[in-house]
Amino acid sequence: MTVRWGLIGASTIAKQFMINAIRAQREGEVVAVMSSSPERANTYAGENGIPRAVSTLADLLSAGVDAVYISTTNELHLEQALDAIEAGKHVLCEKPLALTSSDARKMVAAANAAGVVLGTNHHLRNAGAHRAMREAIAAGRIGKPIAARVFHSVFLPENLQGWRISKPEAGGGVVLDITVHDADTLRFVLGDDPVEISAFTQAAGMAGSGLEDGAMCIWRFKSGVIAQSHEGFTTKFAGTGFEVHGSEGSLFATNVMTQKPVGSVLLRTASGEEDLSFDREDLYT
Repeated sequence: MTVRWGLIGASTIAKQFMINAIRAQREGEVVAVMSSSPERANTYAGENGIPRAVSTLADLLSAGVDAVYISTTNELHLEQALDAIEAGKHVLCEKPLALTSSDARKMVAAANAAGVVLGTNHHLRNAGAHRAMREAIAAGRIGKPIAARVFHSVFLPENLQGWRISKPEAGGGVVLDITVHDADTLRFVLGDDPVEISAFTQAAGMAGSGLEDGAMCIWRFKSGVIAQSHEGFTTKFAGTGFEVHGSEGSLFATNVMTQKPVGSVLLRTASGEEDLSFDREDLYT
């Protein structure tokens, strides 16, 4: 059965990753795109081979779609998702689902009541590196997990800066852009949930209007594991990484907090060092 998708937002991430990911599914078809700018919608549709371009959500939801992918600015997610759910559409929404946890719970409750699927596009849990780490931990290869560290401070490209560094009302800032990814990836790799979090944020020179462009967080998980994470928009040469340290070994992952299937994972134990193998498949497909 064909699943007909409508794109809510003529976005860069949809163009770079999600359109291809949908089309890579045997049953996936992108049938319409919506932008509040009719000109942008038409141009985007033409560039990406999408049959229909519309400029209102109502028109998109009546365009024969089965599911929608939401990649608009963060403050729009709640209303757009609720409207799509009310129309009986399945929803894949970019993170964060909403600007507050209470609004995100409203979305989940609405989807449950309507009997439709609501998903968050947390792509990093699909990385082969992170699945290899999760499997190694679950298999007991590092013993009892004790601590973790995530290095996810990067330099935000100019073409992606815009509202992320200038519009608090749109849900800008590094916490809603990157820290949410680290929260999900920590939960996935550790198979655990945080119960306590503390954070410091900073404005290191890129963001304005009171927004943060850097954050350091300390996490405590149900199992007792503690973790550190560093997120940023302003570090050009830091690189990314993910470490998990246990009673019998440690995992060191390098260049893995990325949208591309790259990086490496090293397991170090009393027996020596081992490079873990993992698939290099597209994180979005």
